[in-house]
Amino acid sequence: MEELRTLAKQLFKLFAVVFVLVGIVFILLLTYEPKPEAYVPIVTEQIAAKDIWKPKDAMAELSSMPDKVKKGYYLIAETSKFMGPHAENPEDRYSGNNLACANCHLQKGAQAGSGSWVGVIERFPQFGGRGNKVGTIEDRINGCMERSMNGKVLPVDSNKMEAIVAYMNWLGEGLPENRKAEFKGYPNIEIPNVEVDLEKGSQVYKKECIICHGENGAGILNVDGKSYTYPPLWGPDSFNDGAGMNRVITSAEFIKSNMPYLQATWDKPKLTDEEAYHVAGYINSFSRPHKLYAEKDYPDKKLKPVSTPYGPWVDDFSPEQHKYGPFPPIMEYYKKEYGITKTK
Repeated sequence: MEELRTLAKQLFKLFAVVFVLVGIVFILLLTYEPKPEAYVPIVTEQIAAKDIWKPKDAMAELSSMPDKVKKGYYLIAETSKFMGPHAENPEDRYSGNNLACANCHLQKGAQAGSGSWVGVIERFPQFGGRGNKVGTIEDRINGCMERSMNGKVLPVDSNKMEAIVAYMNWLGEGLPENRKAEFKGYPNIEIPNVEVDLEKGSQVYKKECIICHGENGAGILNVDGKSYTYPPLWGPDSFNDGAGMNRVITSAEFIKSNMPYLQATWDKPKLTDEEAYHVAGYINSFSRPHKLYAEKDYPDKKLKPVSTPYGPWVDDFSPEQHKYGPFPPIMEYYKKEYGITKTK
Protein backbone atom coordinates (compact mmCIF):
# COMPACT_ATOMS: atom_id res chain seq x y z
CA MET A 1 0.00 0.00 0.00
CA GLU A 2 2.88 2.30 0.85
CA GLU A 3 4.44 1.59 -2.52
CA LEU A 4 1.25 2.71 -4.30
CA ARG A 5 1.22 5.97 -2.36
CA THR A 6 4.86 6.61 -3.34
CA LEU A 7 4.13 5.84 -7.01
CA ALA A 8 1.13 8.19 -6.99
CA LYS A 9 3.22 11.03 -5.54
CA GLN A 10 5.87 10.53 -8.21
CA LEU A 11 3.29 10.53 -11.01
CA PHE A 12 1.71 13.68 -9.63
CA LYS A 13 5.08 15.43 -9.57
CA LEU A 14 5.73 14.30 -13.16
CA PHE A 15 2.35 15.58 -14.41
CA ALA A 16 2.94 18.87 -12.59
CA VAL A 17 6.30 19.35 -14.29
CA VAL A 18 4.81 18.55 -17.72
CA PHE A 19 1.93 20.94 -17.09
CA VAL A 20 4.31 23.74 -16.17
CA LEU A 21 6.48 23.10 -19.26
CA VAL A 22 3.46 23.13 -21.55
CA GLY A 23 2.33 26.39 -19.97
CA ILE A 24 5.75 27.96 -20.53
CA VAL A 25 5.80 26.87 -24.19
CA PHE A 26 2.27 28.21 -24.70
CA ILE A 27 3.21 31.59 -23.20
CA LEU A 28 6.34 31.78 -25.37
CA LEU A 29 4.31 31.08 -28.50
CA LEU A 30 1.85 33.82 -27.64
CA THR A 31 4.52 36.43 -26.96
CA TYR A 32 7.06 35.49 -29.67
CA GLU A 33 7.67 38.17 -32.30
CA PRO A 34 9.91 37.03 -35.17
CA LYS A 35 12.64 39.41 -36.29
CA PRO A 36 12.35 40.74 -39.87
CA GLU A 37 15.78 39.37 -40.75
CA ALA A 38 14.58 35.88 -39.88
CA TYR A 39 12.64 35.69 -43.19
CA VAL A 40 14.52 34.25 -46.13
CA PRO A 41 13.14 34.85 -49.68
CA ILE A 42 12.11 31.57 -51.24
CA VAL A 43 12.11 32.87 -54.80
CA THR A 44 15.37 33.82 -56.49
CA GLU A 45 15.59 36.71 -58.93
CA GLN A 46 16.04 34.27 -61.82
CA ILE A 47 12.93 32.25 -60.95
CA ALA A 48 10.95 35.42 -60.34
CA ALA A 49 11.92 36.84 -63.73
CA LYS A 50 10.88 33.65 -65.49
CA ASP A 51 7.60 33.16 -63.65
CA ILE A 52 6.47 36.76 -63.09
CA TRP A 53 7.51 38.52 -66.30
CA LYS A 54 4.73 38.87 -68.84
CA PRO A 55 4.60 40.55 -72.27
CA LYS A 56 3.29 44.08 -72.15
CA ASP A 57 -0.39 44.71 -72.71
CA ALA A 58 -0.17 47.67 -75.09
CA MET A 59 -3.82 48.64 -74.89
CA ALA A 60 -3.78 48.64 -71.08
CA GLU A 61 -0.60 50.75 -70.99
CA LEU A 62 -1.56 53.13 -73.77
CA SER A 63 -2.10 56.12 -71.50
CA SER A 64 1.36 55.82 -69.95
CA MET A 65 3.35 55.18 -73.14
CA PRO A 66 6.00 57.70 -74.20
CA ASP A 67 4.70 59.79 -77.11
CA LYS A 68 6.91 58.22 -79.76
CA VAL A 69 6.00 54.71 -78.60
CA LYS A 70 2.32 55.61 -78.66
CA LYS A 71 2.64 56.87 -82.22
CA GLY A 72 4.26 53.57 -83.18
CA TYR A 73 1.40 51.72 -81.52
CA TYR A 74 -1.21 53.52 -83.64
CA LEU A 75 0.80 52.92 -86.81
CA ILE A 76 0.85 49.15 -86.26
CA ALA A 77 -2.67 48.90 -84.80
CA GLU A 78 -4.50 51.18 -87.28
CA THR A 79 -2.15 50.97 -90.22
CA SER A 80 -4.62 51.71 -93.00
CA LYS A 81 -5.76 54.87 -91.23
CA PHE A 82 -2.37 56.37 -90.49
CA MET A 83 -0.10 55.11 -93.28
CA GLY A 84 -2.38 53.24 -95.66
CA PRO A 85 -5.14 53.89 -98.19
CA HIS A 86 -7.21 55.91 -95.70
CA ALA A 87 -4.45 58.22 -94.49
CA GLU A 88 -5.65 61.82 -94.72
CA ASN A 89 -2.46 63.01 -96.42
CA PRO A 90 -1.81 61.13 -99.70
CA GLU A 91 1.91 61.35 -99.01
CA ASP A 92 1.39 59.16 -95.92
CA ARG A 93 -0.11 56.28 -97.90
CA TYR A 94 2.70 53.73 -97.75
CA SER A 95 0.64 50.58 -97.16
CA GLY A 96 -1.20 49.34 -100.24
CA ASN A 97 -3.92 47.31 -98.53
CA ASN A 98 -6.22 47.77 -95.55
CA LEU A 99 -4.47 45.29 -93.28
CA ALA A 100 -2.95 46.36 -89.99
CA CYS A 101 0.47 45.10 -88.94
CA ALA A 102 -1.28 43.74 -85.84
CA ASN A 103 -3.56 41.52 -87.95
CA CYS A 104 -0.66 39.06 -88.16
CA HIS A 105 1.63 40.15 -85.31
CA LEU A 106 -0.98 39.28 -82.72
CA GLN A 107 -1.65 41.05 -79.42
CA LYS A 108 -0.08 44.12 -81.05
CA GLY A 109 3.17 42.23 -81.52
CA ALA A 110 3.34 40.71 -78.04
CA GLN A 111 2.09 37.17 -78.73
CA ALA A 112 4.72 34.44 -78.85
CA GLY A 113 4.64 32.32 -81.98
CA SER A 114 3.15 35.01 -84.20
CA GLY A 115 6.31 36.72 -85.42
CA SER A 116 6.40 38.57 -82.11
CA TRP A 117 8.29 41.83 -81.81
CA VAL A 118 9.20 41.15 -78.18
CA GLY A 119 13.00 41.17 -78.16
CA VAL A 120 13.23 41.57 -81.94
CA ILE A 121 15.38 44.72 -81.86
CA GLU A 122 18.38 42.97 -80.34
CA ARG A 123 18.34 40.33 -83.11
CA PHE A 124 19.33 42.96 -85.68
CA PRO A 125 21.39 43.58 -87.72
CA GLN A 126 21.15 40.05 -89.14
CA PHE A 127 21.84 38.32 -92.43
CA GLY A 128 18.83 37.80 -94.71
CA GLY A 129 18.88 35.52 -97.71
CA ARG A 130 16.16 37.44 -99.56
CA GLY A 131 18.51 40.40 -100.03
CA ASN A 132 21.70 38.35 -99.55
CA LYS A 133 23.03 40.93 -97.11
CA VAL A 134 23.11 41.93 -93.47
CA GLY A 135 19.98 43.97 -92.86
CA THR A 136 18.74 46.31 -90.17
CA ILE A 137 15.42 46.23 -88.33
CA GLU A 138 14.34 49.05 -90.65
CA ASP A 139 15.09 46.81 -93.65
CA ARG A 140 12.96 44.08 -92.11
CA ILE A 141 10.05 46.45 -91.51
CA ASN A 142 10.24 47.66 -95.10
CA GLY A 143 10.24 44.07 -96.31
CA CYS A 144 6.82 43.73 -94.68
CA MET A 145 5.69 47.06 -96.09
CA GLU A 146 6.44 45.92 -99.65
CA ARG A 147 5.05 42.41 -99.28
CA SER A 148 2.62 41.76 -96.43
CA MET A 149 1.25 45.30 -96.72
CA ASN A 150 1.56 45.29 -100.54
CA GLY A 151 2.91 48.82 -100.41
CA LYS A 152 6.13 50.81 -100.55
CA VAL A 153 9.06 51.36 -98.23
CA LEU A 154 9.10 53.90 -95.42
CA PRO A 155 12.07 56.31 -95.40
CA VAL A 156 14.39 54.90 -92.75
CA ASP A 157 14.83 58.31 -91.12
CA SER A 158 11.12 59.15 -91.13
CA ASN A 159 9.10 59.83 -87.99
CA LYS A 160 6.92 56.83 -88.79
CA MET A 161 9.84 54.41 -89.00
CA GLU A 162 11.37 55.79 -85.80
CA ALA A 163 8.04 55.43 -84.00
CA ILE A 164 7.55 51.81 -85.08
CA VAL A 165 11.08 50.91 -83.96
CA ALA A 166 10.50 52.70 -80.64
CA TYR A 167 7.32 50.68 -80.09
CA MET A 168 9.12 47.41 -80.85
CA ASN A 169 11.91 48.36 -78.48
CA TRP A 170 9.37 49.19 -75.76
CA LEU A 171 7.73 45.78 -76.13
CA GLY A 172 11.01 44.04 -75.36
CA GLU A 173 11.89 45.95 -72.20
CA GLY A 174 12.78 43.65 -69.32
CA LEU A 175 12.63 40.43 -71.37
CA PRO A 176 14.50 37.77 -69.34
CA GLU A 177 17.24 35.82 -71.08
CA ASN A 178 15.45 32.51 -70.48
CA ARG A 179 12.28 33.73 -72.23
CA LYS A 180 13.86 35.02 -75.45
CA ALA A 181 13.58 31.85 -77.51
CA GLU A 182 9.81 31.59 -77.15
CA PHE A 183 9.25 35.00 -78.80
CA LYS A 184 11.52 34.35 -81.77
CA GLY A 185 9.81 33.66 -85.11
CA TYR A 186 7.45 30.71 -85.47
CA PRO A 187 7.89 27.25 -83.92
CA ASN A 188 8.86 24.65 -86.51
CA ILE A 189 6.47 21.91 -87.60
CA GLU A 190 7.18 18.40 -88.78
CA ILE A 191 6.72 18.80 -92.51
CA PRO A 192 4.63 16.00 -94.04
CA ASN A 193 6.40 14.21 -96.88
CA VAL A 194 3.36 14.54 -99.11
CA GLU A 195 1.93 17.04 -101.55
CA VAL A 196 -0.63 19.47 -100.16
CA ASP A 197 -4.09 17.94 -100.36
CA LEU A 198 -6.38 20.83 -101.27
CA GLU A 199 -9.50 18.89 -100.36
CA LYS A 200 -8.18 18.20 -96.86
CA GLY A 201 -7.18 21.84 -96.62
CA SER A 202 -10.66 22.91 -97.66
CA GLN A 203 -12.20 20.73 -94.96
CA VAL A 204 -9.97 22.25 -92.26
CA TYR A 205 -10.76 25.74 -93.53
CA LYS A 206 -14.51 25.13 -93.39
CA LYS A 207 -14.29 23.68 -89.92
CA GLU A 208 -11.85 26.08 -88.28
CA CYS A 209 -11.35 29.23 -90.37
CA ILE A 210 -14.49 30.16 -92.28
CA ILE A 211 -16.25 31.68 -89.25
CA CYS A 212 -13.70 34.53 -89.11
CA HIS A 213 -12.24 34.76 -92.60
CA GLY A 214 -15.34 33.96 -94.62
CA GLU A 215 -16.14 31.52 -97.39
CA ASN A 216 -14.36 33.67 -99.95
CA GLY A 217 -11.36 34.46 -97.71
CA ALA A 218 -12.24 38.15 -97.59
CA GLY A 219 -12.15 38.49 -93.81
CA ILE A 220 -14.42 40.70 -91.69
CA LEU A 221 -14.21 44.48 -91.77
CA ASN A 222 -14.37 46.64 -88.66
CA VAL A 223 -17.40 48.87 -88.23
CA ASP A 224 -15.47 51.73 -89.82
CA GLY A 225 -15.34 49.74 -93.05
CA LYS A 226 -11.70 50.74 -93.47
CA SER A 227 -9.80 48.08 -91.51
CA TYR A 228 -10.19 44.46 -90.49
CA THR A 229 -11.20 42.63 -87.37
CA TYR A 230 -10.19 39.42 -89.16
CA PRO A 231 -7.96 39.93 -92.21
CA PRO A 232 -8.51 38.60 -95.73
CA LEU A 233 -6.40 35.55 -96.53
CA TRP A 234 -6.48 35.96 -100.28
CA GLY A 235 -7.89 38.35 -102.86
CA PRO A 236 -7.00 41.95 -103.77
CA ASP A 237 -6.77 43.32 -100.22
CA SER A 238 -4.50 40.59 -98.85
CA PHE A 239 -0.71 40.20 -98.67
CA ASN A 240 0.98 39.83 -102.04
CA ASP A 241 2.61 36.74 -103.53
CA GLY A 242 6.09 37.84 -102.46
CA ALA A 243 5.22 37.69 -98.75
CA GLY A 244 6.54 34.99 -96.47
CA MET A 245 2.98 33.94 -95.68
CA ASN A 246 2.60 32.93 -99.33
CA ARG A 247 5.01 30.06 -98.63
CA VAL A 248 3.23 26.92 -97.44
CA ILE A 249 5.72 25.98 -94.72
CA THR A 250 5.91 29.46 -93.18
CA SER A 251 2.13 29.81 -93.34
CA ALA A 252 1.64 26.39 -91.73
CA GLU A 253 3.98 27.28 -88.86
CA PHE A 254 2.02 30.46 -88.17
CA ILE A 255 -1.34 28.72 -88.45
CA LYS A 256 -0.46 25.89 -86.09
CA SER A 257 0.88 28.28 -83.43
CA ASN A 258 -1.99 30.78 -83.55
CA MET A 259 -5.13 29.43 -85.19
CA PRO A 260 -7.99 29.16 -84.58
CA TYR A 261 -7.64 32.60 -83.05
CA LEU A 262 -7.89 32.66 -79.23
CA GLN A 263 -7.99 28.86 -79.18
CA ALA A 264 -4.42 27.95 -80.08
CA THR A 265 -1.02 29.08 -78.81
CA TRP A 266 2.49 28.07 -79.78
CA ASP A 267 2.73 25.65 -76.81
CA LYS A 268 -0.90 24.47 -76.92
CA PRO A 269 -1.92 24.20 -80.59
CA LYS A 270 -5.29 22.92 -81.74
CA LEU A 271 -4.41 21.79 -85.26
CA THR A 272 -1.98 19.02 -86.08
CA ASP A 273 1.07 19.68 -88.24
CA GLU A 274 -0.65 17.95 -91.13
CA GLU A 275 -3.87 19.96 -90.77
CA ALA A 276 -1.93 23.23 -90.64
CA TYR A 277 0.08 22.15 -93.68
CA HIS A 278 -2.91 21.30 -95.86
CA VAL A 279 -4.95 24.38 -94.89
CA ALA A 280 -1.92 26.61 -95.55
CA GLY A 281 -1.68 25.14 -99.04
CA TYR A 282 -5.40 25.63 -99.56
CA ILE A 283 -5.22 29.30 -98.54
CA ASN A 284 -2.26 29.90 -100.83
CA SER A 285 -3.96 28.21 -103.77
CA PHE A 286 -6.01 31.37 -104.37
CA SER A 287 -4.95 34.52 -106.20
CA ARG A 288 -3.54 37.59 -104.49
CA PRO A 289 -1.67 40.75 -105.57
CA HIS A 290 1.57 40.21 -107.47
CA LYS A 291 4.90 41.44 -106.13
CA LEU A 292 6.85 43.12 -108.90
CA TYR A 293 10.43 41.99 -109.45
CA ALA A 294 10.05 39.04 -107.08
CA GLU A 295 12.38 37.08 -109.36
CA LYS A 296 15.22 39.25 -108.04
CA ASP A 297 14.71 37.91 -104.52
CA TYR A 298 17.49 35.71 -103.15
CA PRO A 299 20.42 36.71 -105.38
CA ASP A 300 22.04 33.48 -104.18
CA LYS A 301 19.26 31.14 -105.32
CA LYS A 302 20.66 28.32 -103.18
CA LEU A 303 19.38 30.24 -100.14
CA LYS A 304 15.81 30.42 -101.39
CA PRO A 305 13.29 28.65 -99.13
CA VAL A 306 12.13 25.42 -100.78
CA SER A 307 8.46 26.43 -100.52
CA THR A 308 9.00 29.74 -102.38
CA PRO A 309 6.34 29.41 -105.10
CA TYR A 310 8.04 31.67 -107.65
CA GLY A 311 11.25 31.01 -109.57
CA PRO A 312 13.92 30.90 -110.61
CA TRP A 313 15.47 28.06 -108.60
CA VAL A 314 18.79 26.20 -108.86
CA ASP A 315 17.18 22.76 -109.03
CA ASP A 316 15.03 20.77 -111.41
CA PHE A 317 11.97 20.41 -109.19
CA SER A 318 8.76 21.67 -110.76
CA PRO A 319 7.04 24.96 -109.86
CA GLU A 320 4.11 22.84 -108.68
CA GLN A 321 6.33 20.99 -106.20
CA HIS A 322 7.89 24.22 -104.93
CA LYS A 323 4.37 25.52 -104.28
CA TYR A 324 2.65 22.44 -102.85
CA GLY A 325 5.40 19.93 -102.01
CA PRO A 326 6.37 17.39 -101.07
CA PHE A 327 9.25 19.45 -99.70
CA PRO A 328 11.54 16.91 -97.95
CA PRO A 329 12.94 15.65 -101.29
CA ILE A 330 13.89 19.24 -102.21
CA MET A 331 15.53 19.68 -98.82
CA GLU A 332 17.48 16.45 -99.27
CA TYR A 333 18.69 17.67 -102.66
CA TYR A 334 20.12 20.91 -101.22
CA LYS A 335 21.75 19.01 -98.38
CA LYS A 336 23.40 16.59 -100.80
CA GLU A 337 24.36 19.02 -103.57
CA TYR A 338 25.24 22.14 -101.59
CA GLY A 339 25.62 21.03 -97.96
CA ILE A 340 22.76 23.37 -96.98
CA THR A 341 20.29 22.27 -94.31
CA LYS A 342 16.88 23.83 -94.99
CA THR A 343 13.92 23.91 -92.63
CA LYS A 344 11.55 25.82 -94.89
